[in-house]
Amino acid sequence: MEVDTRLNAGDRRSAGVTSPIQESVREAGAARTPLRIAGRSHWLSAGRPVAASDRVSVADHSGVVDYVPGDLTITVRAGTTLADIAGVTGEHGQWLPLDPFGSADGTIGATVATGSSGPLAHGFGTIRDLVLGVEIVTGDAKIVRGGGRVVKNVAGFDLVRLVTGAWGTLGVITEVSLRLHALPAHRMTMAMDAPTDTRRLAQRLRSLLDAPIIPFSLELVSEGLAKRIGLPARPTILVEFGGNAAALSAQRDALGTIGAVAEVPTEVWEKMRSTAVSDGLVVRISGLPAGLADRWDRARAISGEDAWAMMHASIGRGTVRCILRGELPASTVDRVSAPHADDTLIFENLPAALWTKLAPTATGDRVSQDIRKAFDPRGILNPGILGPVN
Repeated sequence: MEVDTRLNAGDRRSAGVTSPIQESVREAGAARTPLRIAGRSHWLSAGRPVAASDRVSVADHSGVVDYVPGDLTITVRAGTTLADIAGVTGEHGQWLPLDPFGSADGTIGATVATGSSGPLAHGFGTIRDLVLGVEIVTGDAKIVRGGGRVVKNVAGFDLVRLVTGAWGTLGVITEVSLRLHALPAHRMTMAMDAPTDTRRLAQRLRSLLDAPIIPFSLELVSEGLAKRIGLPARPTILVEFGGNAAALSAQRDALGTIGAVAEVPTEVWEKMRSTAVSDGLVVRISGLPAGLADRWDRARAISGEDAWAMMHASIGRGTVRCILRGELPASTVDRVSAPHADDTLIFENLPAALWTKLAPTATGDRVSQDIRKAFDPRGILNPGILGPVN
């Protein structure tokens, strides 16, 4: 893929709105002033501590740049909120099936930068599957574009996926092109009890994955989280379907052959989205879906006797998300740090003092270090958020 770092005549539309951010980065680079990149500043506690004395915000850099309903694509500036995108696309019977934890007041730029997704990733993929193109301002104040605005765009070097989840260390995201989907005519959420025995839970999860259903979301929630979203306080499996009435009826019947089910309000998903956050410890434990029941047990062990603790798991993706709050006792830290060959741990939040102990760096390899230096040679963008640059 050719990466164009020039502003040509066709880029004049973008130049006027991008230039304030570009100028801020240029001035910071000249003074070697570290910058903290921010959207609406809801998630500044996430990730490793950032050693920055100044801030560049994209919150006011918002609005729709281009929307072609017939192509199911939209291009928006990075400060556009998820709620605003939902409002614009909903008028045309379309939506961006993305529900990262927090609120719809978060910006699309921050969502792409942090690689955030929620339960809808089961049916529609993560944010990486929904982003078609990006525009960024690199650490040396160049405007770089990757991908495109059409679904069929293909390139050799995938800058879009590289930038997604890079936490702003490669550039300030200023514009994003997204893949949309048609809004379903109906949505329905069903709940069933989850076995507490590990072997029986594994059987139930396997039955769900083998069932003739195509759920939007397929999530296992702990008793603590179930209680907070208005359900009985017991481990529960939540399944969301979407489509026409006949499709929903057929899938509900298929689900009922696995176990007793009951319909619950669809609002449980929004409640989960806003509830399952913490400024204490949030860790994702990932592995193959076949090992999810054992992974669930490990997450329960990490939670220990903490009555506030919450857990939920993406059954199709094999990931458990464990949420704790406040000061963490040494026993909890030891359980988190205990090695497990089949699992990968990704921390969303940690008390500042624990980053060096539990997750010293996410970019310790030479390739990652070289890529960061190529895009941000002075190391001014979110320094430290993914670990040190050697």
